[in-house]
Amino acid sequence: MISLKATLAHINVPKWDSYLPTVLGINMINNELLRRLCTIFELKNEDVPAIFALNDGAISSDELSNVFKSSDDVNYKALLDVEFASFLNGLIIHKRGKKDGPQQPAEMVLTNNLIFNKVKIALALKADEVIAILELADLSLGKYELSALFRNVNHKHYRECTDDVLSAFLKGLKIKLQG
Repeated sequence: MISLKATLAHINVPKWDSYLPTVLGINMINNELLRRLCTIFELKNEDVPAIFALNDGAISSDELSNVFKSSDDVNYKALLDVEFASFLNGLIIHKRGKKDGPQQPAEMVLTNNLIFNKVKIALALKADEVIAILELADLSLGKYELSALFRNVNHKHYRECTDDVLSAFLKGLKIKLQG
């Protein structure tokens, strides 16, 4: 198991936790996205640390409790991109099984495009299925618009995934899986 402090040990910054937002860029919605995914997949509190562990991530029950707290709570813990990436990679393994060869390391920086793609991969969704899920949330995208979200950042037809598109996907996913 790799802890967050061990993962970040190579960063030579005194009092590292006070610098993390500027060094690594905390996406403040990671906590909400984790909460929504746990609801969508009906994950129990004991399931979440196990999913983190599938990608060599570690989160204790207390840390998880603090992640799920309101941001104005004194014990609130912002979930770092690298931590959320570890969960998403673990979710892929949880849903599809472990693949042969080296494990995908947790990305240090996440974008909505990466988050969307990792959930899509975890569920082995094809383009038509993703489009149908988005339509459940009243969002219409064509195949070309959808494929632009999953292209390489340097591709001329790459399109950034907005919070609205990611939110619509999660809303549609909840409708599909929970009826």
